[in-house]
Amino acid sequence: MRPLSADRNEMTNALLPTTVIGSYPQPEWLVDHEILRRHGVPRVRAKDIWRIPEALLQEAQDDATALAIHEMEVAGIDIITDGEIRRESYSNRFATALEGLDLDKTEKIEPRPGIFVDVARVVGKVRRSRALEVDDMKFLRAHTRNKAKITLPGPFTMAQQVVNAYYKDKEEMVMDFAAAVNEEALELEKAGADVIQLDEPWVRQDPAAARKYAVKGINRALQGLKCETAVHVCFGYGFVMPGEKPGTYPFLAELAAANTNQISIEAAQPKLDLGVLKDLSSKVVMLGCLNLAPNAPVETAEIVADRIRAGLKFLPANKLMPAPDCGMKYLPRDVAFKKLKALADGAAIVRKEIS
Repeated sequence: MRPLSADRNEMTNALLPTTVIGSYPQPEWLVDHEILRRHGVPRVRAKDIWRIPEALLQEAQDDATALAIHEMEVAGIDIITDGEIRRESYSNRFATALEGLDLDKTEKIEPRPGIFVDVARVVGKVRRSRALEVDDMKFLRAHTRNKAKITLPGPFTMAQQVVNAYYKDKEEMVMDFAAAVNEEALELEKAGADVIQLDEPWVRQDPAAARKYAVKGINRALQGLKCETAVHVCFGYGFVMPGEKPGTYPFLAELAAANTNQISIEAAQPKLDLGVLKDLSSKVVMLGCLNLAPNAPVETAEIVADRIRAGLKFLPANKLMPAPDCGMKYLPRDVAFKKLKALADGAAIVRKEIS
């Protein structure tokens, strides 16, 4: 095990530090990717994706996590995660471990026309009864000297991924999810997290409801944290939405009111109008510079540099963090590594230009 740096901030470039969003591809020897794709993005448990017997699974996940951390470091990424290697999806591992959810009698929802997914039913008060990702954070902290980020599903998104059979007021349910997230986040900070990120992609699904209580839920989830915090919003994995994506967010400027340091936005695949960055000038913006659609080519360093330069027309360099559009879970592993290398190299080009 390598000794940790006395000051992890020294491991991060002062300007344009690169980061991943959350997930990194799980090795084929660990996960059956054909089965994973059939599940889509699981909302309930999907234990059939794992190729390793239960008795050996944790050791295998540890090994794969160490590999993911190493590959991110070798690619030159400044702020890394554990790759979410132990998760079947970005949200289900945490959400389905909370009290108050019925995982046996599931129901289907239709998040997009013609797409149906199984989700849990909320049948009691949502509570967190135990630590869920703290050991993951300790493992990450022990295996890197870089700044380390860990992600949690956001309260608004988790409330959109269930069928409510208990709460009379959906806002109350969101706030209970937020309280559970906050309990976990405070322990993750103690375990060594430099950055804690909430994933809130579903604010775009119901912007009217999001305007009522999404920011309130985010602020409750991040309450009391002293480390850096982030909120990620996107249009969905490139695997799920491989074609054209909207060029504008239906809920974005409102996040300027959230008590978070950073906002992560998808910009490369949807060709986002970067004028929206002006609305987030009070935040550091993780700017999506890697298109993660299945057939998108690997970017060159110069393409990444151009995307960063485009962002610098609207925000100063100390307000931008180059990143992928979203999690990289569904990409081939070699493609993900090459894209991250281009991200790091592209940021280095622009860093030299402005230093």
